[in-house]
Amino acid sequence: MMLTLALPACGTNRIKSLSATSDRPFDSVLADLHERAFRFFWETANPNNGLVPDRYPTPSFASIAAVGYALTAYPVGVEHAYITREAARERVLTTLRFLYAAPQGPQTRGTAGYKGFFYHFLDLNTGERFGNVELSPADTALFLAGALFCQSYFNRKNTEEVEIRALVNALYSRVDWRWMQPRAPAIVVGWKPESGFIADDYHGYSEVMIMYLLALGSPSFAVGPEAWGEWTSTYERTWGHYFGQTYLHFPPLFGHQFTHVWVDFRNIQDDYMRAHGIDYFENSRRATYAQRAYAIDNPLGCKDYGESVWGITASDGPANVTVQQRVYRSYAARGIGGASAYDDCTLAPTAVAGSIPFAPEITIPTLLQMHRRYGQRIYSRYGFLDSFNPSFDYDLPLRHGRRIPGFGWVDNDYLGVDQGPILAMLENYHTELIWRVMRKNPYLRRGLERAGFSGGWLADAQRRLESRPASGGSPVPGGVGAGCTRGIQARSGARSQAHLRSSITGGWCGLGGSAGHPGPQERPHHDHYSAPEIGNLVAAVNRIADSRGMHARTILRLVA
Repeated sequence: MMLTLALPACGTNRIKSLSATSDRPFDSVLADLHERAFRFFWETANPNNGLVPDRYPTPSFASIAAVGYALTAYPVGVEHAYITREAARERVLTTLRFLYAAPQGPQTRGTAGYKGFFYHFLDLNTGERFGNVELSPADTALFLAGALFCQSYFNRKNTEEVEIRALVNALYSRVDWRWMQPRAPAIVVGWKPESGFIADDYHGYSEVMIMYLLALGSPSFAVGPEAWGEWTSTYERTWGHYFGQTYLHFPPLFGHQFTHVWVDFRNIQDDYMRAHGIDYFENSRRATYAQRAYAIDNPLGCKDYGESVWGITASDGPANVTVQQRVYRSYAARGIGGASAYDDCTLAPTAVAGSIPFAPEITIPTLLQMHRRYGQRIYSRYGFLDSFNPSFDYDLPLRHGRRIPGFGWVDNDYLGVDQGPILAMLENYHTELIWRVMRKNPYLRRGLERAGFSGGWLADAQRRLESRPASGGSPVPGGVGAGCTRGIQARSGARSQAHLRSSITGGWCGLGGSAGHPGPQERPHHDHYSAPEIGNLVAAVNRIADSRGMHARTILRLVA
């Protein structure tokens, strides 16, 4: 009987082929963009540690959020035969092993993170904190979302995929979300070793919805359900009517996209959305339509804005300069509506591509028009460059990009956090791969349910669980083969046979526990095992079990 140190995966079969699941046309331009966006992650990541540059080709530090998008990209590449499953496994393991082993601690230098969290930016080679950036719960959550996708996708029983699942569980389980609540129940924006917690907390609708969901779903340091109530307590301030649409507003489109990369919000609702008669997917659809209406209205008189040229979000811009009473910025969170909205006529294709699943009828024609009209200048090795501005045609010093006389300004770079949604949302539109896999991830389901979400696929998943027969005490179908580990914790010391047994069998999935096994708030403390040891340990136990025709649990009783 095979032993796996991992969360239950989405079955034992490979994800269905594209031809079996796709009922949506994929234009040749979109297919080309899809592969180029994938190649960004595959080719720019440091092959020695899996870290991904924040931007390319400008020399850059690594972004831990971009690493999360890279981990999401690799299984997509497998499904489209851009790479083999074996190559993807190797890259994922390189990434997870490196980050699991990277130093954690309160020091100002020499660490990658603290309390399980990672710094916003890391040195691309050493993995250590870059400059004086903050320890970021939001960017850590984006990394973890990609890691959890890999955990559910790599569902086979070979040693490599077992190790992937175990490492993800270890990385997720050690994140101390409660520590990031100095003013509970809200989660703080970040922490710095020099000055402590940042003064602001995360409230109100934005891209960090995924952070609260993963904090609620944690198997070890889960925040209380009241955290979601705190997060949504300021929603009414931004619910309103903007450019022909009534919706929960956030000016840049990335706030309506990032969490949706991994979470299928169709037909599931929390209390707030239930009271307003829509779901978050519909909310993002309305936000997308509002952006297009804004471009058609064109209140600033931006060059080329219109029905098929629109899309603003956080992106690079030409420079921090004022020209003819228009304030231009370099990198900025551009958006529409509300007091915090800002627009300087800089367009970002990721704003459009990241919204394809919400409104393909307006986003796809816009992308095709951008490619046809501007492709010679804005479309290159990895697809659309980050941003461009037809209104900025001035011979001035630039912070990013280049001026093309008679055309305007074009960025030189690709940004990891913009390439990620392009690839992922193209994939979710075409095959729903990421959504299908993540719908089966118990941690995400638990986070959604503790936030008060219900209906749709969540109700379907609950009915399937309730209809399954009892499985020997394990709270998740599959028995020990589907169990998850909580036994890989950052601690050194003696490694007795009892600790070995406890480390392998101590978890049983962290989704509430079962008779004789701890629930998520009662996580036992176990010794630390390196990533290679995890794989060797699992392989050794399984070999013994197979050779003797015994259940893996029996082997564990013997070594204890």
